[in-house]
Amino acid sequence: MSTNNPALSLQEPSTLEIRPRYEGSNICTWIGFKHVNYLVEEAVLNHLRQGGLLPGTVYETYGLCTDIVDIDTRILHAFHIDDVAVAEVRPHRRAKDGELLLSVVLHVQRETLLKAVTSTVRVQLRLDPRGGGAEPVPAQLAPYAVAQLAAVPGWEPELPAVNADSADLVKELTAGRNAYAWRFRIPYWYCHFTERMQMSGYLRLMEEAKDRLVADRGVSIKTLLDEQNWIPVVPHSRITVLDEARMEEDLYIVFTVEDVFKGFTYTSRMDTYVVRDGALLQTSTGRITHGYAVIENRRDWSLVSFDDRMNAALEGQSA
Repeated sequence: MSTNNPALSLQEPSTLEIRPRYEGSNICTWIGFKHVNYLVEEAVLNHLRQGGLLPGTVYETYGLCTDIVDIDTRILHAFHIDDVAVAEVRPHRRAKDGELLLSVVLHVQRETLLKAVTSTVRVQLRLDPRGGGAEPVPAQLAPYAVAQLAAVPGWEPELPAVNADSADLVKELTAGRNAYAWRFRIPYWYCHFTERMQMSGYLRLMEEAKDRLVADRGVSIKTLLDEQNWIPVVPHSRITVLDEARMEEDLYIVFTVEDVFKGFTYTSRMDTYVVRDGALLQTSTGRITHGYAVIENRRDWSLVSFDDRMNAALEGQSA
């Protein structure tokens, strides 16, 4: 890409072959939802690069930070560690002028080439005032540039009526709710471009939130593996950035069980907040759907219905 006149071709579809990272193979050889989303992220970055928008170049030249601010992913077939994902990325049919809204499809080879994952991803280019010396943003990139990250979620978040100065804000945020919450100091390795929490950091927290919730209620991942050979599976997740969370701020994560569907899946909502200038500020909202599967052998599993212990835990009772 020429730094003086970037030639963009983001309307053209792109393809990428990529393997899941080994880190994501946590139970047998299946790949968890977080690392499936990492595949989606890599496919999006590859699309931007192929289209002439190189994240490193546009940051170093124009002070534009490439950020995923909304990722909505459905997993139709599980990935295994040795699989090759065949990714196709193109502009989403609902994308408007000046929007980087992308449609991502991941295929995997079985007896035939299967559609394994579908995802909708929104990208913004955040203007960075740090550093100085950047060239003016060219006309081709200006429609995508924003002064602050924010996306519109698929539901209306409700800011809790709590005292931001409370000595026990975690307790206030969960009062009267079927929820688990904790306070988390945002480390630099959850951030990028020097300042802000990135989407992969929120994905990590969403995975941790599930782990904390079930452990708190007596049905931890290890407990169900040891006693029933059950593992959690995720068919759908979405996270939307509503505002910016900054490095070394205290982030409050609230994970609320919302719906249990026919004893086979349940949906939880993750909301994150910081206290800034004496007020509670919501930085993200997300939803994730979980089911459980019994491990049949080292390669295969099948979905199971919740038992009384799991139903009690999801209702907010200690198992």
